[in-house]
Amino acid sequence: MPFFHFKTCHNDANMLYFSHRKQGVFAMAGYRRERVNEEVGRIVNETIMTIKDPRVSPHIITITHCDVSGDLKFAKIYFSVLNATHEEIKEVKTGLYSAAGYIRKRLAEILNMRSTPELHFEYDDLVEKGDRVFELLKQEEEKRKQQEQGNGQ
Repeated sequence: MPFFHFKTCHNDANMLYFSHRKQGVFAMAGYRRERVNEEVGRIVNETIMTIKDPRVSPHIITITHCDVSGDLKFAKIYFSVLNATHEEIKEVKTGLYSAAGYIRKRLAEILNMRSTPELHFEYDDLVEKGDRVFELLKQEEEKRKQQEQGNGQ
């Protein structure tokens, strides 16, 4: 069954129906997109563990989340690296881009999609920001306890 239904009558109702179907080709249901995002993230995370590139293998890399475009042609992969400097993060990102072909191959083997998305890697510093907020809250709690002990004596 084709995506578009062409009608011989071109009144307004048929044109609206046609334009609605045309938009539906590139739009994907939200729940399906979320499932694809989760699967791509899971497979990329598993595949990264098997990469033998010296820029990638010594680090603990976590895929925080993944965003696949609506037409499934591009995927933005957000990653974090545990206890890494800015220079090490740059090296890891370079290593991930050099292994992108291998990762795409694994995605194609497992997902069986019509097209395998082109991968773009972005460093996600949310984990570091969360750790920083946690440390600040911990420091404030310690200050509050010290003030309470000082006022209690």
